[in-house]
Amino acid sequence: MRFRLLRRKLTVSAPRMAVRSALPWPFRWLLGAVVLGFSGSLAMWAFEFGRDIAGLDRESKQELSRLRNEVQTLRADLLVAQSVANTSESLLTTERSAQEQLAMRIRQLEVDNEALRSDLGFFERLIPGSGSSDLSIRGLQAERVSDTQWRWQALMMQAVKNAPDFKGGLEITFTGTLEGQPWSMAHSPTPQAVLVKGYLRLEGIVDVPPSAMVKNVTARVMQGGSVRSVQTFQL
Repeated sequence: MRFRLLRRKLTVSAPRMAVRSALPWPFRWLLGAVVLGFSGSLAMWAFEFGRDIAGLDRESKQELSRLRNEVQTLRADLLVAQSVANTSESLLTTERSAQEQLAMRIRQLEVDNEALRSDLGFFERLIPGSGSSDLSIRGLQAERVSDTQWRWQALMMQAVKNAPDFKGGLEITFTGTLEGQPWSMAHSPTPQAVLVKGYLRLEGIVDVPPSAMVKNVTARVMQGGSVRSVQTFQL
């Protein structure tokens, strides 16, 4: 029996034997990873080397440089445009302010023009008529300010050139009706002292009863006990 077993081991009919590596699986995976990494690096190097040979990398760099220059140019243009926009806005604001100031000046000039017209109409009466005395009253005016107040204006002038100064008094009298009866009132208890050097313009406000109806305003220039000039303003 032993002989048969020995002969089977030594002859061709003996069973086959397999030699296997005893390397653990983790080391096998690590070795595979190293091989794959090396292969990838080699492929990347080959790709870059091919790009250098074909000139693709140089063209890419040139294109990138051109794009960067265009970006810088666009940024500079944007800054210029923003500066122009800010300047335009500032000019627009200044122009609006100037227009508002001009409108205010125009309104003020209109008011001044109206006042000058009023003064012109008033001073037109400065021209003395022929045969006038040496002192006369020109441009007597009166207007209602409120229910109980009236404003008066009077201009006294000397018709004679280089006439001596005139000293006297001015009396303003309001006449009309009060509760259906004749009524009159002076602007002051006594005539107002005046000193005329060529001409003199005076004005004042008089308080009247609320129910008084003013119809006439009369101005008298007094000197001593005599009346030198009289003018009446009809309402």
